Amino acid sequence: QVQLVESGGGLVQAGETLRLSCVAPGDILPFNIMGWYRRTPGKERELVIEQDVSGHRNYGDSVWDRVTISRDMSKNMVLLEMKSLQLTDTGVYYCHLREGLHAPHWGQGTQVTVSS
Repeated sequence: QVQLVESGGGLVQAGETLRLSCVAPGDILPFNIMGWYRRTPGKERELVIEQDVSGHRNYGDSVWDRVTISRDMSKNMVLLEMKSLQLTDTGVYYCHLREGLHAPHWGQGTQVTVSS
């Protein structure tokens, strides 16, 4: 079981930029997808953004115009930036890793609270 290590989050002012990072320690399969999901109050967990090793990205519907993702393959790291934060971005953000056809791995989640 891969233990994803998330960092970032916490209390952020509206209008600022959120930065989250996640690392998958150890070896992971060459074909993989890493990214971020989130659960906001009253909603199901939803995709924010993810990227495979070839650079292909999948965007969620909610914040596609405010997010960017980058990956450092040498460190099994994925970075998320979400700009122009809104109060509705408050929630728990989960790092996500899919290796080939295996079941996905999830981080424990990091709380993001946007204040006005």
